[in-house]
Formats: sequence, structure tokens, C-alpha cells
Amino acid sequence: MVDGVASAWFEAPSLIEGAALAARVVEQVPETAIDLRTTGVRVRLDGADQAPPVSAAAGEFGLKADPAVLQVLGVVIESADPTAVRPFWERVLDYAPTDAGGLSDPLRRDPAVVFVPSAELRPLRNRIHLDVVRPAGAVAALDFADGAGPYGVCHSDPDGNEVDLVPGDPLGDSEATSDWQAVFGAVACYRTASPTQQRDLILATAAIAEEAGFPLMVDVRPGLVILDSGKDLWDADAHGLDLDFTDLAAKVQSIARELGATADPALARFMQLFLDAADVDGVRAFWMQALGYVDDRRDGVTDIVDPRRLNPVMVFQPLDPSDAERRRQRNRIHFELAVPADAAPTRVAAILAAGGHMLEESSSRWRIADPEHNELVIVAGA
Repeated sequence: MVDGVASAWFEAPSLIEGAALAARVVEQVPETAIDLRTTGVRVRLDGADQAPPVSAAAGEFGLKADPAVLQVLGVVIESADPTAVRPFWERVLDYAPTDAGGLSDPLRRDPAVVFVPSAELRPLRNRIHLDVVRPAGAVAALDFADGAGPYGVCHSDPDGNEVDLVPGDPLGDSEATSDWQAVFGAVACYRTASPTQQRDLILATAAIAEEAGFPLMVDVRPGLVILDSGKDLWDADAHGLDLDFTDLAAKVQSIARELGATADPALARFMQLFLDAADVDGVRAFWMQALGYVDDRRDGVTDIVDPRRLNPVMVFQPLDPSDAERRRQRNRIHFELAVPADAAPTRVAAILAAGGHMLEESSSRWRIADPEHNELVIVAGA
């Protein structure tokens, strides 16, 4: 159980072998959330009673579970009046309200947002903000005033918490890739009419990506298949492969339409987490260790990424070291990392060894600060 959800990660040696499991699970447990990657498959269930057929199918395909790698990263916003800031984020993210008063991604891809009441005065800018990229039409429909910042895309909620809301574009000018949106990554979202149609699209897409040697992400939800290159990876400089991603996108689009799937470009979205740091290298190294992330392969970027590409990208930018007041103020935003209960003590020990400072602890929650006082709460799964 991770973040209240019965979850499993099954290692797979290739996208094709992972797709075989994903296709079987779609047929057996159609309400499941499946995240197919080149290294494995994450399965999240509505109830633990659905686990036995999934595990049996994984065993049939020779895929072994590794629960130790499971984790879910979320965003927490503290506010004196959560009801005042929540509507802003609901619109920006196109999220759905939860029973607990937070917000969740209906597609179960991007981090949930939790709002916590707090009377602590924090008038200065956070050192943490979010980047959100959505199709240009969706951004325009929000009808916000002109944004601030060098690119004119920075917007703030009533408390001053910031988001860079970036309009995406279609992936090229050709009709052959018109189902795809460039929202930092290249994303295509297909509505499907049946588990059989989903199964066929999963298998066909995996075969196309495997043949091209491209690590395409395939996320399967009830009635929906989402195809994602990953941040910037449709660009040749980022993927480093001998291929034009638009050719792959066109092949996938063609087969999706042949199978009768219907594109829904408005669903495309990308979110990443941004931290300002006086010592970028030091803070970045801490978060790599804390989250188990790895370097982006490109020179000149500060991105760190989940090696299984299941959690959001984190990016770092310089903060003026002389801005002492801003550095001392607690952020109004922090992160929560949910991990399996039996893995939590080991993860906490590793984070402390990486330079974290324990601020508060209980039997299932640990609040830890990084070297510049950005906070991470570790939550043991239940």
C-alpha cells in the first residue's frame, strides 16, 4: 500500500514484455491504472482483492515484483485560508477536488495537491514553484491576466504561491501528427471504447516504440491510453537516438486511428517541480539521494529525473545567496513522499545521511529539511 493505494512494480526487460503484462491486466482488471515503461510496469488497483490475478499474470510472464522502488511524490500547500487558494490550483491544473479537501489528477499521472491550514506569516516569495504546461487553447480558456516574469507566464494564487503556466503547441504542422501535443514532452491521449481496443493499442504502440528503440511511456486508464515521450525527449538533442520522433508519432497515430481510438488533445499536461537554491549543486545532490533520482543526460540543465519516469521531474535554479530573509522563511509549499511502510525507516536514514535535518517525526511521518530548509515529509504507506 502506497499513499493508500494497492500498488506493485514489476521489472521487465523490455517494453514488449511489459506490454504483454499490461495487456493481460487490462483484460482481467479493466479499472486498473497501469504505467508501462521500458524497465517495467506499475499497477495500481482500486482494491487489494484485485491483486492475485495481476500477480499471477506477472508470474506467468516471468516478471518479478520489486516493492522497494515504489514511491509517490505529492505537493502540499500551507495557507491561512485553503478555500481561497484551492480554486486557483483547480483551474490551473484541471484537477478534481478530493473528499479530504485536496486536488487530484483525474488521469492519475501528475502529483496530487494537499492543502493544510497554517497561520504562520510567510510574506516573501517561496523558493519552490510549479511549472505546468497545457495545450494553448486550455491556457487561453482560463482567461488569466498577463503573466509576470521573463516569459510572461508566471501566475500567483491569493497567497503568492507561483506557477509558470506555459501554453503548449501541436507537435509540428503535419496532419500525420495532429493528435500529439508538445507540452515539454510530446503527448497523445486516446479514448478507447473497450478493453480489447486498449489491449490492441498497447501492444501495437509498444511494438512500434521497441522497433525504434525509443523509451515511450504508455499510461493506461479506464477508457484511455496516454502516450508520452517524456520531457524534451521528442527532441533529437535530448533522446540522442538516430530517429526523428515525429516519424514514430505518425506511425503511432496511424495505428491508433486504424484501431478506432479517438484522440483527445485537450487532456495533454506536464508538471514539474522547481526549487531555487543558493547552492544548486549541493541542494540538487540532496534531492537526488532523497528521491532516488538520476541526472538528466544533457549538459547545461539541472534536471533530475525518476529513473522509472513515474514521478515528476525536479529542476533547480540559482537563488541570490545575499537574499537572507527569503532563504530563512519557510516555504508555503513542501513535498510529501509516500513509500511502502517497511521501506520508510531505510529511506529516512538515507535522507538524513544525505544531509537532511530531522524537524519532526512520528510512527508513520517524518518531516525533514534539506541543507537550505526546503522540506520533505516521508509518509509510510498504509
